[in-house]
Amino acid sequence: MNPESRRKRKRIPQRRRMSAEDRRQVILGAAGEEFAQTNYASATMAGIAERAQTSQALVFHYFGSKAELYAAVVRETIGVLARAQRRAIADLGQVGARERVKVSLLVYLDHIAGHPDAWAVPLRGGDEPPEALGVRERARKAYVRELSELLGIGEWKRHGYAVRGYFGFLDAACLAWVEAGCPADDRHLLIDAALGALEGALGDWGG
Repeated sequence: MNPESRRKRKRIPQRRRMSAEDRRQVILGAAGEEFAQTNYASATMAGIAERAQTSQALVFHYFGSKAELYAAVVRETIGVLARAQRRAIADLGQVGARERVKVSLLVYLDHIAGHPDAWAVPLRGGDEPPEALGVRERARKAYVRELSELLGIGEWKRHGYAVRGYFGFLDAACLAWVEAGCPADDRHLLIDAALGALEGALGDWGG
C-alpha cells in the first residue's frame, strides 16, 4: 500500500460504539413511537427493535418484558412533563399560587396536544399492564403532594379532598378537550374552569 492510500484510509471515521445508556434511550424512544401509534396489546417487541435498529434480544436485555418497557415509557413521559412544569414555574419568579398553577396547566395542555390519543389511553379504558398503572398511581400521589406544597395547604381533610378532586376534574375536562380535537381556542376556557374548580373546592389559594 502506497503512502497516499494509507493517508486516505486513516481519514475514514470509526463508528462510535454506543454506550449502554445511549442504547437504552434509543430503545425507549422507539418504544414511545410504537406505543403512540398502536395500543399496548398490538405493539410488539420485534417492531420496537426494528424501530430502534437493534435486536429483539437486546430490547429484552435492557427492559425485561414488554410490560416493563411500556412502564418505562410512561415513567419517562411523566418525568419529562413534570420537569417542564417545574421549569416553567421557576421562570415565573415571585408570583401567587394561582399563576403558578395556571402556567403548569399551560404546559400540561401543550403536552396533551402533542400526543392526545396516547395521553387518553388510561382514561378511555385502554389496556395497560399493572406495571404502568403502578407508575401512574405513584405519579398522581406525587402530583397531589407537590400541588399541596405549592398551595401551602396543611393536613385538613377538606383540602386533601379538594386537591384530589381537582385532578379528577382535570382528567375529565382534558379528556373532553381531546375528544373535541384539542381546539386552541378552548385552552384558556379549560384552564379557567380548572382553576375555578380548585379555588371553589379550597375556598382560598393558601397564599
